Amino acid sequence: MAEYEHILVESDDETVRITMNEPKRRNALSEEHLAELLGAFVAAGESDTSGIILAGNGPVFSAGHDFADVAQRDLLGVRELLNVCTELMTTIQSVPQVVIARVHGLATAAGCQLVASCDLAIAAASAGFALPGGKGGWFCHTPAVPVARSIGRKRLMEMALTGDIVDPVTAAEWGLINTAVPDEELDKSVEHLLARATRGDRSSKALGKQALYAQLDRPESEAYSHAIEVMAAASQLEGAREGMSAFLEKRPPVWPS
Repeated sequence: MAEYEHILVESDDETVRITMNEPKRRNALSEEHLAELLGAFVAAGESDTSGIILAGNGPVFSAGHDFADVAQRDLLGVRELLNVCTELMTTIQSVPQVVIARVHGLATAAGCQLVASCDLAIAAASAGFALPGGKGGWFCHTPAVPVARSIGRKRLMEMALTGDIVDPVTAAEWGLINTAVPDEELDKSVEHLLARATRGDRSSKALGKQALYAQLDRPESEAYSHAIEVMAAASQLEGAREGMSAFLEKRPPVWPS
């Protein structure tokens, strides 16, 4: 397993746990930190595990981009940084595993972007979400991309223009996260949702995740055209055939390994 300076990676047969581990820096996302996260997600995506948990150590989930890194960069340097960040976000959505964010404390700017980019998210009561660039000098342009696709236009505008912190109950109502739970129930809730989301045939679920992201932002007619072709092809997969046979034969399915 690769050695990391900014993150921790733990895995078992079913789950990879990727933890941002810069608590003194509020898990600020320097280019090096982002690159390590990207490498960890790529490696996890190539593994045989079925789920990935993204977490953070310390009092804050992630404060977003590391301004100490950003401030010393020129235009090309900041563009390079944002490209690495964008590659991380798209990789989270392209890996075949189910990715769930375990959110405690604040998730702001690119930290909020991370949460919105994960397939699922559960937050503790102590969590909070914000796009603070709206009240600062560097507007949250790229973090707003996945947030917009989670919560819709008017709520995005409120977050992006005010920079105010959104509490986890409201974040759940808006669709930024799946649910908010008491702090002491966070780990149990994350594990329970991940177990529910990863049951079934792994290859079928991986294709399903890919197809969902591919159709989400297309016009409805294009989305249906895309979904029809993918679903028709998926019906021929070994896992789909086994699932249908098990249903018709009234027996538990035996999924391909």
